[in-house]
Amino acid sequence: MSGRPEVLLTMPARPEGVGVVRQALAGMADALDFEASVLADMKMAVTEACTNVVVHAYEADTGMLEVEMRASDEGLTIVVRDHGTGIQPRPARSDPPALGLGLPLIAALSDAFELRGSAGSGTEVRMTFSYAREIDPAD
Repeated sequence: MSGRPEVLLTMPARPEGVGVVRQALAGMADALDFEASVLADMKMAVTEACTNVVVHAYEADTGMLEVEMRASDEGLTIVVRDHGTGIQPRPARSDPPALGLGLPLIAALSDAFELRGSAGSGTEVRMTFSYAREIDPAD
């Protein structure tokens, strides 16, 4: 990974931070010469992961949103992390509503997807996007 860009962002988990992450991602993807269609998938997946942190990770106080972007020879791995309440099942009639579409969307848009976390220990969403795609991962 020598000579490859690497980004680490740490900021309060607030809605305006999602736009900052998207801008940083766009700059990194441009430097790595990703195709526009892959960048669109990356932006949507990262936006969803960051929005999950802003909306679901912290109960009372605002906590931190962490985003890592690491380039390798195969592609770009993006990790979105929080140190909040962790993954917890939500009843269908919860507030906010638990639609449950975000994580499957992230998994469908990325070439590799991993979810780590548990109640009380925060959550980490790891997604990798390949430079060269033979097929669309959503197919």
